[in-house]
Amino acid sequence: MILKAFPEVSAAVRGRTVAIEPLVSKIGCVQRLALFDLDRTLIDLDAAFRRWAEEFAERHRLDAEGLTWLVSQDQETHPHREVFFSKVRERFALAESVEELWVDYRRRMPHLVQCYPGVLAGLAELRAAGWRVGIVTNGMADNQLGKLRRTGLAVAVDGYAVSGVEGIRKPERGLFEIAAQRCGANLAEGGWIVGDNLVADIAGGQAAGLRGIWVDRGTWPGHEHRADHVVTAVAEAIAIMRDMHQPG
Repeated sequence: MILKAFPEVSAAVRGRTVAIEPLVSKIGCVQRLALFDLDRTLIDLDAAFRRWAEEFAERHRLDAEGLTWLVSQDQETHPHREVFFSKVRERFALAESVEELWVDYRRRMPHLVQCYPGVLAGLAELRAAGWRVGIVTNGMADNQLGKLRRTGLAVAVDGYAVSGVEGIRKPERGLFEIAAQRCGANLAEGGWIVGDNLVADIAGGQAAGLRGIWVDRGTWPGHEHRADHVVTAVAEAIAIMRDMHQPG
């Protein structure tokens, strides 16, 4: 695995830390804390990858078969990008190194990603209702921070935690703890995790004491799970959380 040492990142880019009053809106022991995964949960990474693949194919003069191969490699296994670009470099006999290809990808991807419809409005709705909202994501610092900023998500939430910045990855509890703290919340008081990955998001979040809502994008066929709820879009997850925390 290529693990490049990034320059030290200031507190300002490690996630927004917001001074807030103690969180008091709870149902039972579960506070109004909603943590969301980023890729394929809040942003449409698959559509962005397709746009990147089309640009890449045009730049390297690949034929239609080459473009189809690129897209299929991502859809079938969602491989780590070092592994992916090793295959790309070998298949198309490219002069660039694996690291150069990967860096170019990370530089371009933040310009291609978009939120799924209704995501920003849904997050704003939760915050307006008194929820603390955060993002917890695995990935390289430059790529993930770029996505957060260019989509507007960095300012649409109370805080975020990126594995490439913090040096710890989901499903480890520590990254969830950092995200909760950035939102001004205590993970020990519970909350929710919404994500598309059954291991990193759902199992990891539940092990950290959160209730899990799995966004099923069709990438885990036949896998057993213990998610508290299953949805196909973030708007459905937001509705579940909102409805379960209605007073009355």
